[in-house]
Amino acid sequence: GAVGGPGGQAQTTVLALGLGLSVLAAIGQIDANLRGAISRDLPDLAPTYFVLDIQTAQLDGVLTRLKNDPGVNRYETAPMLRGVITQINGKVATDIAGAHWVVAGDRGITYSTALPSGSEITAGQWWPSDYSGEPQISFSATEAEEIGLKLGDTMTINVLGRDIIGTITSFRDVDFSNAGMGFVLSMNPAALAGAPHSHIATVYSEPDAEAQLLRDLASTYPNITAIRVRDAIDRVSDVLRSIAAAIAAGASATLLTGVVVLIGTAAAGERARGYEAAILKTLGASRGAILLNFSVRSMLLGTAAGLVAVFVGGAAGWAVTKFAFESDYTFEPISAVAIVFGGIILTTLSGVWFSFRSLSAKPAGVLRAME
Repeated sequence: GAVGGPGGQAQTTVLALGLGLSVLAAIGQIDANLRGAISRDLPDLAPTYFVLDIQTAQLDGVLTRLKNDPGVNRYETAPMLRGVITQINGKVATDIAGAHWVVAGDRGITYSTALPSGSEITAGQWWPSDYSGEPQISFSATEAEEIGLKLGDTMTINVLGRDIIGTITSFRDVDFSNAGMGFVLSMNPAALAGAPHSHIATVYSEPDAEAQLLRDLASTYPNITAIRVRDAIDRVSDVLRSIAAAIAAGASATLLTGVVVLIGTAAAGERARGYEAAILKTLGASRGAILLNFSVRSMLLGTAAGLVAVFVGGAAGWAVTKFAFESDYTFEPISAVAIVFGGIILTTLSGVWFSFRSLSAKPAGVLRAME
């Protein structure tokens, strides 16, 4: 009743402290999910190297080297061409897809007789292994939905100056989140027969085998380019940590503002608490009982502010993680508990601090002054 009654500080305290704690809670959830996605998920899935520009005559030699290395866990290869999607259903591609990244510049294109491992057809059918008819296209389902493509649509792809018109006969899931090999657009082999191209490979190896593998490939095939994926992931992780630190600093400033307002509110309510303490003393309450009463009120207010912050911050963290970063969201309980306890500690300390002067005043003097 004292917390919610006339003269109570519930609304002011929850708004002043809850705002800062809500920002911190949101940052804590976003930071935890980002660090989890980068530091926990990708290292288990990402390849060690991307190997580019493997010529067709070199492919067997590269595969033999990878196959005979006990430090190589697995590898994948695919033919690689570059092409520009110039038209969709006979119209300029950018008029149909707008500024979508798929039609902005050239894209990696591959061909395959069988459906690549790990892929799943979501609509349509993959071409037969001996198919040699008109060019067919298998397109990424997610990007196709964004552009508005459907089965039976045609695409004109310019490969090395030659226009190839193909029909979309299937959509498939393409997972780019594992940093592995993924092509938005794949065609049947006969559609690209005779086009000069190279091959790309992804290599998954043990850390001890990385250096020797890179030396052997570089010395045997000087034209091949090997890109260490771990270096790229580390750079992304560093950038994300810097962003998280900068946002956390801004959230701390918001929290500091809330604490200042909270202290000001507690100071402004000192006279009211002094009058209440005088009444309670007159009725026979001890100083310890009154201080305990004030402390419990502050703890309840801090708990309320912390719980509100966890709810608001968790919802904000989910929205940012799900829609801005397009990643799976997992609630982080450690930061949430820290937020609740932080709210309790801050309100309790400020409430107790300004209660001591109220308790030290003589009841008679306080009551006469109120008249």
